[in-house]
Amino acid sequence: MKPAGIVIILLGVLLTIFTAVTYFTKEKVVDIGALHVTREQPHYMQWSPIVGVVLIVVGVGVLWQSSRK
Repeated sequence: MKPAGIVIILLGVLLTIFTAVTYFTKEKVVDIGALHVTREQPHYMQWSPIVGVVLIVVGVGVLWQSSRK
């Protein structure tokens, strides 16, 4: 259980530091015969830093429980 706790803590730290991710998808605008026009459409994912803090607390709890056994 210790490796799982460590991974959860690291994920929590990353989610606390980076609170948003932007990724792009390609979208067809025009498709006429041999003519293809595409554009990149941005998508944003945002979350609260509280999510990362909760994951850190859960990871510490998992480490604590695994050290008690």
